[in-house]
Amino acid sequence: MSAATFDVIVLGAGPVGENVADRVVQGGLTAAVVERELVGGECSYWACMPTKALLRSASALRAARRLPGAREAVTGDLDKAAVLRRRDAFASDWKDDGQVSWLDSAGIALFRGQGRISSERVVEVAGADGAITTLTARHAVVVATGSGALLPDITGLAESKPWTSREAAAATEVPSRLAVIGGGVVATEMATAYASLGSVVTVLARDGVLPLAEPFAGELVTESLQEAGVSVRVGAEAVAVSRDSDGTVHLTLADGGQVEADELLVAIGRTPNTQDIGLDRIGFKPGGWLPVDDTLRVVDEGGALAGGGWLYAAGDVNRRVLLTHQGKYQARAVGDVIVARAKGENVEDDRWGRHAATADERAVPQVVFTEPEIASVGLTAATAEAAGLRIRVLDYDLAAVAGSALHAEGYQGHARMVVDEDRKVIVGFTLAGPDVAELLHAATIAVVGEVPLDRLWHAVPAYPTVSEVWLRLLEAYGR
Repeated sequence: MSAATFDVIVLGAGPVGENVADRVVQGGLTAAVVERELVGGECSYWACMPTKALLRSASALRAARRLPGAREAVTGDLDKAAVLRRRDAFASDWKDDGQVSWLDSAGIALFRGQGRISSERVVEVAGADGAITTLTARHAVVVATGSGALLPDITGLAESKPWTSREAAAATEVPSRLAVIGGGVVATEMATAYASLGSVVTVLARDGVLPLAEPFAGELVTESLQEAGVSVRVGAEAVAVSRDSDGTVHLTLADGGQVEADELLVAIGRTPNTQDIGLDRIGFKPGGWLPVDDTLRVVDEGGALAGGGWLYAAGDVNRRVLLTHQGKYQARAVGDVIVARAKGENVEDDRWGRHAATADERAVPQVVFTEPEIASVGLTAATAEAAGLRIRVLDYDLAAVAGSALHAEGYQGHARMVVDEDRKVIVGFTLAGPDVAELLHAATIAVVGEVPLDRLWHAVPAYPTVSEVWLRLLEAYGR
């Protein structure tokens, strides 16, 4: 057994854990991260990077085929092997040497193995060889262990060895037939990717397609998937699954229908990776989400600080927002507030303060890389109304903007702006259309900055760009 002491210990070396440790070290403290898998986490190897690599080649091909001149230069279909090789490269061939090198250059210590909290500010790390290293934190322990795919309780599902997001992101072969349970982000993105790679895809979307987005987003994505040959079955629910000896997967639906596939992807949600990190030793339930205050300190059911305030949780594990970029945002706040508290400096935890993750509730940006792309920030019309806001909703046909017509023939898209009428500021913005992802940050700034609509009139969009939709929406609102 060996032992070491650091100012801060971070459980999990994914993008959230790495950013916590980096901010801590930049603030003049010492930090160690504990990782049982690959340094870089889910996003680097099984989510953001490899999945977007799977989607990008087909997206570029579709874009070329929408333009006369470019269309005639395109011959043949996607090179599946080349797409998979590019995906492998973006996943670093599932090796974390580069990430480990970065930790070393940043002055962050790495301990490989299963980390478990054993007592106040103490973490035991069980290495692959069985050796135990005891780490003690002078100031804080941060749980940044992320989340894993949730498997529903469907008869025969576990025994059928379905894909989760991990297997879909890392597959070495494209299945002839792919069934997908779910209609959310992972389900629609992977349906888009595998349909473009040649799979015959069936989506079982019990709760609809992109049910948390504005309704027009789900409608446009559904239409696009169907045009790509995907069977989208809204309301369909699988109640039993089996896999034959030849690998064929059989799904029985609630209405008695049957679906056959070569692989089955389950994408219905996430569960926290907190099953084996020692939560039971400090009074929390293993496998549960970790509630936090606005500075990301873990609190109990009554809202009291766990252990007096030494335990933090950042990223998916606190269930505030399950998005990599939002987890990294939390990580920056966590790292900075730990440093401030350690040094006795002022903690800025007011709304939009440096140490408060205010954007988690008011200004979360997200892009769904389907066809078309869905880019959104803030509240939808439905969530704004549910929050009790007096709102006005402005819609505009994105295809009617001059820049859209130049961007692609037959451009189809839509934009929606949700305005808080009492404050005259934008609280939500959603775009649907080809390549709208890069338009999103302007809306994010408007929402975070709570820019008055009267001032936005002076933000003149360049002509002819798709961003001119901002002017059209303001004109529709009136002055």
